[in-house]
Amino acid sequence: MRITLFAACLLQSISTAAQNGTDLSFEEYNPPSTLVVPEHPVTKAKYPFIDVHNHQFNMPSQNLNELVDEMDQINMGIMVNLSGRGRGETTHLDGALSNIKNSNLSSRLVIFTNVSFEGIDSPDWGANAARQLEEDVKKGARGLKIYKSLGLRNTDSSGERIAVDDPRIDPVWAKCGELGIPVLIHSADPAPFWQEHDENNERWLELKLRPNRKRSDTDPAPWEQIIQEQHNVFTKHQGTTFINAHFGWYANDLATLSHLLDQLPNMMIEFGAVIAELGRQPRQAREFFIRYQDRIMFGKDAWNPAEYHTYFRVLETADEYFPYYKKYHAYWKMYGLDLPDEVLKKIYYKNALRVIPNLDASNFPE
Repeated sequence: MRITLFAACLLQSISTAAQNGTDLSFEEYNPPSTLVVPEHPVTKAKYPFIDVHNHQFNMPSQNLNELVDEMDQINMGIMVNLSGRGRGETTHLDGALSNIKNSNLSSRLVIFTNVSFEGIDSPDWGANAARQLEEDVKKGARGLKIYKSLGLRNTDSSGERIAVDDPRIDPVWAKCGELGIPVLIHSADPAPFWQEHDENNERWLELKLRPNRKRSDTDPAPWEQIIQEQHNVFTKHQGTTFINAHFGWYANDLATLSHLLDQLPNMMIEFGAVIAELGRQPRQAREFFIRYQDRIMFGKDAWNPAEYHTYFRVLETADEYFPYYKKYHAYWKMYGLDLPDEVLKKIYYKNALRVIPNLDASNFPE
């Protein structure tokens, strides 16, 4: 009887706790702020902008007029689709370029091509890859996108990891410089993915929800090594312009990123998926954007029009303490950088018009 009574009391206590919210998990705890401050949500960019980091895997078959209608709602002037060859299909690029042309949208939609590292052991791989790249550019590709699989997952015939600075890839980097096209390259992932998954890891929640993102120094190499391999490529190929995706994973360390920009004049950066890092350090980030206004490009990554609103608000306003749209990316709050108009213009479109060849500039202000 006593045990039964105890169990009943325990269940009642648990039920009461649940009703009172005292047993909430960290994942569930996400209260709206009670802070009362001026708010200036931005749903449309102040100036037309060029998103240099986007992915449209179905571009050969999708309704591109509907896509452009969505772009117009947020004032996106040009979208750069980095998935030119889709997920490896050889006909994907042709289909996407054909759909763009038939839809009469060549001024709004631009494609970068991709390289397959399969067969890299072949003595002819470098020459063949460079030749394929040149053919893709003749067809209409405006640049090359390198996925993070290089340095993380791609292996040669012996099963060895293909390093980002593998000399067998040199002909590709050189060809990009010769053709005058940029390379948008994503290497590694956020450094906390390589760190202990404990109370000191800022990405604790993300790693708990997505444990497959956790890595170690042997899976497949230390973070610092992969990042250094990328920088080695930039240093070796000074005649090629590289757009370092995600701020090179140094958006949380702008002092180091400043040093890299000073040392690597052929490196541009874009802030896809790291706007949260910038929004939590508004004073330092504002100074950084003003200092490197000619080196920063607008990038978002995943296509979700509503998520762009946070980017606009961080860049354009002086708002305080507003939420990011993914708690598992950033449980902290955002602050606006309130960037000057001329800096905004460079980041939104002028830098991209300068770096990416043959973009239609007619719809952008002087």
